[in-house]
Amino acid sequence: MRLKRTHNCGELTSNNKGETVRLSGWVENYRDHGGVAFIDLNDRWGTTQIVFHPDIAGEHHNIAHTLRSQDVITIEGEVSTRPEGMANDRLPTGEIEVYIKDFELLNKSKTPPFDINHGGDTNQEVLLKHRYLDLRSRRLQKNMIFRSDLTNKIRNYFNDKEFVEIETPILTRATPEGARDYLVPSRTQKGSFFALPQSPQLFKQALMVSGYDRYFQIARCFRDEDLRADRQPEFTQVDLEMSFVDQDDVMAVVEGLFARLMKDLFNKELKLPLNRISFDQSMLDYGCDAPDMRFDLKIKDLSDVFVNTGFSVFKNAVKNGGAVRSINLKGAVDNLSRKDLDEMTPFAAKYKAKGVAWIKMTEEGPQSPIVKFFSEEESAELYKRMDAKVGDVLIFLADKEEVVCQSLAALRLEMGRKLGLIDDNELNFNWVVDFPMFGKDHKARPTSLHHPFTAPKVEHLDLLEDDVYAVKTNAYDLVLNGCEVGGGSIRIHQKDVQEKVFRILGIDEEEAKDKFGFLLESLQYGAPPHGGLALGLDRMVMLFLNTPSLRDVIAFPKTQKATCLMTEAPGQVDEEQLEELAIISTVEDEEM
Repeated sequence: MRLKRTHNCGELTSNNKGETVRLSGWVENYRDHGGVAFIDLNDRWGTTQIVFHPDIAGEHHNIAHTLRSQDVITIEGEVSTRPEGMANDRLPTGEIEVYIKDFELLNKSKTPPFDINHGGDTNQEVLLKHRYLDLRSRRLQKNMIFRSDLTNKIRNYFNDKEFVEIETPILTRATPEGARDYLVPSRTQKGSFFALPQSPQLFKQALMVSGYDRYFQIARCFRDEDLRADRQPEFTQVDLEMSFVDQDDVMAVVEGLFARLMKDLFNKELKLPLNRISFDQSMLDYGCDAPDMRFDLKIKDLSDVFVNTGFSVFKNAVKNGGAVRSINLKGAVDNLSRKDLDEMTPFAAKYKAKGVAWIKMTEEGPQSPIVKFFSEEESAELYKRMDAKVGDVLIFLADKEEVVCQSLAALRLEMGRKLGLIDDNELNFNWVVDFPMFGKDHKARPTSLHHPFTAPKVEHLDLLEDDVYAVKTNAYDLVLNGCEVGGGSIRIHQKDVQEKVFRILGIDEEEAKDKFGFLLESLQYGAPPHGGLALGLDRMVMLFLNTPSLRDVIAFPKTQKATCLMTEAPGQVDEEQLEELAIISTVEDEEM
């Protein structure tokens, strides 16, 4: 480069009038106004208008018309204020322009496959294949810079709190933690595999045994699972662990982090302590363990009302151990058409529900095909429980409890959006606490709801012997706008309790020693009470910026099929490499 920049494209103002400056960047566009040429020059800081005037630019004026979008140039010129009435209030640099005196073309660009800053309708596959160009857009640069700023603020907060930042291994061993591991074959130990970590869980517990007391890490994690808009195969989490604490201590540290972030990033005060709701109450009121509490529309249980009803759908659901539950869509009569009501059934069918019943509360009385089956007592209790008033619409689901929860949770969100009840600018945090320790897998065997290292509540230790599904844990999830952004727990720090939990989960002594031997041994060497939490950094950025997908906040994301269109990963490797890793045998070996 002959010309080195003195300023960036986002900092010049009228205070720089008369200065000779050098700017480097990418050409956004070219305009010719009667012989005077203009270009917008971009870099990650902003945009500056450059003027090629024939009386000032000299021979460089003839080059202006050859410039095309995304050509890389450096210019030298004098800063001038724009003529009266020509300022651009939308740009920080909109009151000035730079009259070019010298110029250097650093690289020509092919015609991009899409308009980098105005490619909103471009096919996603095209954008991901040319991700290096999409990342040049102002939209994604804004997201990536916000993410960088957020990460630095998080790191500074934990440094201020005397946490020690420690990196844990990427190559580890497979452990049963719920999702499939990504496996890495070992060349030196043929037939053996490393696993990429789903989380640093065992390592951070080891660090507590090691006496570091307060650990954190911005950790890379990997899970080979089916993807969706808010899930990627590799992701980043803010990982932390603390010794000599209970769950209130951990939650207070995390609340302090978000209070600082809200103040620093959005100039908003976060009211502490955050709202807490038990797992059981969350499932009852919202149908899920990550409730969006920006709006009301609570679910009400009516199972006891319809035990002996004449409406067989409700009666049979209760008789078979299921539930009848309802949501009151307050004042929605005039906002929901019959078509809207009918479309609820196919919507709920995606969650295995057989149908959605409804009642419209009109001036003429309740209107619905189902009200004729209710007794006067049932109707009176129903309307009382649901606080039903003229103008309301009641919707009902009757099925297995799991189906009712999932269907009504989804319908609640759908109706919240349709009725305009959700404020997209609100950031609503809440804790979900008191989780059950065990759920049931597809074979009705006990499985950990969090992970097998979560400590039961002290008062529930005896239940591990005879009523495991009644055991509650010291686990806690942080929810933001209906999305889980963090989860953690107080850990088991006593060997006998950990072995007991393994046995409940069907992990025998031999398997426990093989997969968790170092953990069990470490618990015998003065392991302190400890607990922690992991926050999903990608999801935090997505929710803070209100973007529709994690792909908008990750520099080089994967597709829904876990592929990278830019690098064409995953890809094939040479047979020689596979032979070295003992994944395939040589021809000679096969013949033997």
